[in-house]
Amino acid sequence: MDKKTLYGLQNALQLRSYQSSDLPDLGKLFYETIHRINQKDYTPEQLQAWAPTTAVPAAWHEKFLHTFTQIAILENKIVGFGNLEQTGYLDCLYVHHACQSCGIGTVICDKLEQYAMQQGAQQITVHASITAKPFFEKRGYLLLQEQLVERHGVFLKNYKMQKTG
Repeated sequence: MDKKTLYGLQNALQLRSYQSSDLPDLGKLFYETIHRINQKDYTPEQLQAWAPTTAVPAAWHEKFLHTFTQIAILENKIVGFGNLEQTGYLDCLYVHHACQSCGIGTVICDKLEQYAMQQGAQQITVHASITAKPFFEKRGYLLLQEQLVERHGVFLKNYKMQKTG
């Protein structure tokens, strides 16, 4: 689906809560997005360490059950997902590689931030990738620190960012 088509369909985008049947699709979306979108900012070795297979990370099901997790659906397909912990930590925000820059991430993030504020969170924090940093900066997140995180023996740069409500 091309971007022009997606702009016209943005009103058809639906958000809903996580369901256990979503898990395989989320694993595939996560893997493909990282390996296709983040390749401009990370080496192949880093991408492989971050997302080594299309299999779902083992802890995701429990994590998504116990956090505020939103799934974006367009034309009966999962095109994005995000989750927020009760602490105000925005843990995941991924949009299908074919749906980048179409407003889907914005819709998901709006919903997560709105929920955080309704729960009384004073701030929202995120560990943004190099690729995602500009997205969060446009949303008013401030850089707290640059970080190196280790995944399977490989170091990746990301940014701890925060938005106050």
